[in-house]
Amino acid sequence: MKLVQHLLDAKGREVISISPDASVFDAIKLMGDREIGSLVVMQGDTLAGIVTERDYARKVILKGRASDSTPVAEIMTVDVLTTAPETTVDECMQLMTDRKCRHLPVVEGGKVVAMISIGDIVQAIIADQKEEIEQLEHYISG
Repeated sequence: MKLVQHLLDAKGREVISISPDASVFDAIKLMGDREIGSLVVMQGDTLAGIVTERDYARKVILKGRASDSTPVAEIMTVDVLTTAPETTVDECMQLMTDRKCRHLPVVEGGKVVAMISIGDIVQAIIADQKEEIEQLEHYISG
């Protein structure tokens, strides 16, 4: 069974973050520049929240707020779901499905060490299934 750690070994552990005091415009620009859908919001070394494109759409655009004058702290999610490197990919998929979230910060020793997305999870599950199919085909063919 594949663990989050295995995803991180392949993907890397880069954490792209922003301050809660930064403007939403800066957050969206950073997401666009990095081609990602969310940012970890950090107050120093402490996880303060997470901000996503969905937060922007629902809490800025639909409410007619200005992205350049709205701080990230006003739209971020503060009750952040996290995972650990020793969590299984299947457990992450279940959590993300049940709680309808697309991104999970990975926390180890009280520190955010990476971020995984639903895309990372789906890719890992597909790779596992492909490997299992190949093993079964090899077994059947002798």
